[in-house]
Amino acid sequence: MAGLIIALDQLSKYAITHTFMLGDYLTVTPFFDLVLAHNTGAAFSLFADQAGWQRAFFISTALIASAIIIYLLRRESGSVLFKLALSLILGGALGNLIDRILNGYVVDFLSFHIQQHYWPAFNVADSAITIGALLLVWDSLKKPRKP
Repeated sequence: MAGLIIALDQLSKYAITHTFMLGDYLTVTPFFDLVLAHNTGAAFSLFADQAGWQRAFFISTALIASAIIIYLLRRESGSVLFKLALSLILGGALGNLIDRILNGYVVDFLSFHIQQHYWPAFNVADSAITIGALLLVWDSLKKPRKP
């Protein structure tokens, strides 16, 4: 699953970067645009305005998180839902890590909005991380509580 997420993420980023110039957008629906944005920060462009330390920090964080996730996936315990969630998070983390290593920024291109109120642009990797995190919460809620 992680490999599929990485492939979809990188193929979609390749397509958008070879079709759009930085800042270009295409209105698809009244609430959705395709854009080309570069994010040197974290989610919601947090720390994007910093002097550059964030690149090494986010690369290190992604590598450490990926190693922990791989360790957890290799353990025999854990539900299928738990392992699916971790695989989605791993694929998303590695998809964005590839961008940071190759470009120094993450390519974002999905932009949702209500009139002039825009959600920050994101990508396939970000979507996988978010869905994986939600599945982890769901999995934890499904487990019986110990007294």
